[in-house]
Parts: sequence; structure tokens; C-alpha cells
Amino acid sequence: MRTLHLVLALTAAAWLAACSPTDNWRESTDNGAHFVVLLPAKPASVSRRIDLDGVSADMVMTAAEVHGTVFAVGTAGLGDATQARAALDAMRRGLLANIAGKEDTDAALPGATVAFSGHRDLQATGTARGKPMRLVARLAARERRIFQIMILGPADEVTDERIETFFASFKPT
Repeated sequence: MRTLHLVLALTAAAWLAACSPTDNWRESTDNGAHFVVLLPAKPASVSRRIDLDGVSADMVMTAAEVHGTVFAVGTAGLGDATQARAALDAMRRGLLANIAGKEDTDAALPGATVAFSGHRDLQATGTARGKPMRLVARLAARERRIFQIMILGPADEVTDERIETFFASFKPT
């Protein structure tokens, strides 16, 4: 009888462990309320001046890290909406350079894009800190605001489920 209880207890414990999520998804936003997104852990924000091939902007990056994988949304205002295309191209090149990345050809990501005046989806593989990495990003513009919505981490951690949850939840406000 004790063996049966032990087996049942171990089975129940294994079942509960399998059901417990590794991510603690929570609704997050930047302090300026330019977007709402689900992040898998408590986020932190940092702001810095960036140069996007001659287009200078203050970018606020809101990010969370889980198991070596970073989920981040960066946003910056531009002086003129006509600068958006060049700024998005510069962000793309910068992201690829950060991981010595090779861009994949099929990059369509989940989530609505109708609120954007332009966007580009990006998927790439490369290395960071000597480890193979996968990058999944949406670079988008809405009037004079640009967005960098991205996941960067080990390939086995950048799962279809995480990609779906993160990108489908993003809403510019």
C-alpha cells in the first residue's frame, strides 16, 4: 500500500511540475506608455542616446530575461517620420552585427501589424559571448515613433510558443 501511495505521490508531483510554467508572463509597458506587451519575467528599463546611421534618438528599452533569453521592446521618437525607414534599416544591421548573424529568408512573425506605417520582421542565427544564438525581431514605425521588438537567446529557448505569446501580445498605444 505504501508503494502505491509513493507512486501516486510521485506521479502527482511530476504532473504538477510539468504543468508549472517556466515563464511568468505579465503585462508590461514602457514608462511613456507607447506600448503594452507580455513579458515572461519582471522587466527592467534603460534609456540611452543611440545613433542610427546619422539619425540620433533617445531609446527606452524595456526587457526581461529568462534562462539566458532576452525579451525586449525598444522605442524611440524621431524628429521626422521620413527618418523611420533609415532608422529601421540601421537597427536591423546593428542587431545582425551584434551576433555576427545570418538572416533567415522566412521571417514572418505572429501579431498584428496594421497599426504600423512600416515594419520588417527579422529572424537570424549567430553567436554572442561565444554561444550560438537565435534572434527574432520586428522593427516597426508608427508616425514618428520606432519600435524594436525582439527575442534573443539560445535556439532551444526561443520556442514557437514564446514567439507567439510575445509578438501576438504587443500593442502600440
